[in-house]
Amino acid sequence: MRQTKNTSLDTVVTDFILLGLSHPRNLRTLLFLVFFCIYILTQLGNLLILLTVWADPKLHAHPMYILLGVLSFLDMWLSSVIVPRIILNFTPTSKAIPFGGCVAQLYAFHFLGSTQCFLYTLMAYDRYLAICQPLRYPVLMNGRLCTILVAGAWVAGSIHGSIQATLTFRLPYCGPNQVDYFVCDIPAVLRLACADTTINELVTFVDIGVVAASCFMLILLSYANIVYAVLKIHTADGRCRAFSTCGSHLTVVTVYYVPCIFIYLRAGSKSPLDGAVAVFYTVVTPLLNPLIYTLRNQEVKSALKRITAGRRAASENK
Repeated sequence: MRQTKNTSLDTVVTDFILLGLSHPRNLRTLLFLVFFCIYILTQLGNLLILLTVWADPKLHAHPMYILLGVLSFLDMWLSSVIVPRIILNFTPTSKAIPFGGCVAQLYAFHFLGSTQCFLYTLMAYDRYLAICQPLRYPVLMNGRLCTILVAGAWVAGSIHGSIQATLTFRLPYCGPNQVDYFVCDIPAVLRLACADTTINELVTFVDIGVVAASCFMLILLSYANIVYAVLKIHTADGRCRAFSTCGSHLTVVTVYYVPCIFIYLRAGSKSPLDGAVAVFYTVVTPLLNPLIYTLRNQEVKSALKRITAGRRAASENK
């Protein structure tokens, strides 16, 4: 149980200092360039996916690729919430973030992260319907239903983020104000509270655990049914095509969930690995998503070729 700090409650924290990632001083310039390049490539890669889905009629008429476009949009925002602050850590500028800015960052981080969690579940459900009930798929997963489900994921993510931000910042913060992390996240901020945080830690564990575990179990259930249906396909070519449509999503889900489970379902952990793992799923995963879907998804690659060929033909006709 966390005990109340002895710091006077008359002192009110007005800003926090994000200590960022531990690093040798002589590598500051190199790390600045690495994270800056990662950020630019993340934005460009996800923007490419987003524009491809929007520009190609065959993609934006398909629920699976609507969901992919929304995922790319979320990745762009998640990267923008996290990476610029990491980059600032490698510069001489102040590492301070206003109290309100810390609240907003924590809310945005959990809003976007939980919305992604729900979106991955919707993508698994879409693949389940497409493979297990192909004849009824156009009726069961149409554009209107897809829009409603995506809107529901955004609303649920917003509620989740609001709960976490409210519970975290209802506590008094009276000093110190140095957050030993690269982002205003719940475990790091709670260590600075001038009050008992046992209830917060329990609610955080249960809330995030329930959201993550429920989504993960639904994804596993969807893929268990998919595997069963695919194994009933008699031709090897048919099985390969069915599995290939799910391979990209399954890869992304694994890359996303394993780090989340490592960090949030180990209550009270202060492992030095937490920072490295968090960087992977908040910084590297948004970069990998467009690469995974571009390299492994034949329809996305075909759409990119069609768009490129169309622009080349248009420029030649001028």
